[in-house]
Amino acid sequence: MASRASDRAYELLRDEILDWQLGPGTTLGEVETAARLGISRTPLRAALGRLQADGLLSAESGRGLVVTAVSTENVAELFELRQALEQQAARLAAARRDPQVFKALLDGFREAPALLGADDPGRHAYYDLVREFDRAVDEAVQSSYLVAALAGLRIHLARVRRLSKDNPERLLEAAAEHRMIVQAIHDGDAELASHATHVHLAKSFHAIVEAAAPAQP
Repeated sequence: MASRASDRAYELLRDEILDWQLGPGTTLGEVETAARLGISRTPLRAALGRLQADGLLSAESGRGLVVTAVSTENVAELFELRQALEQQAARLAAARRDPQVFKALLDGFREAPALLGADDPGRHAYYDLVREFDRAVDEAVQSSYLVAALAGLRIHLARVRRLSKDNPERLLEAAAEHRMIVQAIHDGDAELASHATHVHLAKSFHAIVEAAAPAQP
């Protein structure tokens, strides 16, 4: 029971941090947080420990546990790691993929412009498609260590994306970039899959940095 309570608390707090409901600098007091979640402090401590291990919380003298900051310096470091991991994942996926899985994804990304031209449900459907792509790559690479590293990285990337608001033009570009990656993986072209991933990540990085930069007077 305590383990299930801890898992629920971890998932809820993680999602609140990733969605910026608990923004950077927010202090999480044990007593208040346990009361809000309706659990005892023992499973809460286990959940908070996991969030610290994820790098989403840090201990600060005199304040306790605080939601960690997100800055453009963090973004640069994350994207350096992302380039290394995701380019290798694309190569392996192209070599080891099930073509039918990526054929279905390719069909989905062909519909992406229509989804992004719709209202919020369409945009959510597009994000679901991207998550489906991530899952397909994870399965195709056949490397538990690489998948675990990508899972940890994606936690932080989910926060970073909130630095830039949904830019319709950038979303359409990203959808086309994803389509090229999926096409290369489907075709078994490892080098093109890696190169297309590199281009996508470079453009994504610059879009986030530009959106997060303070406006010039």
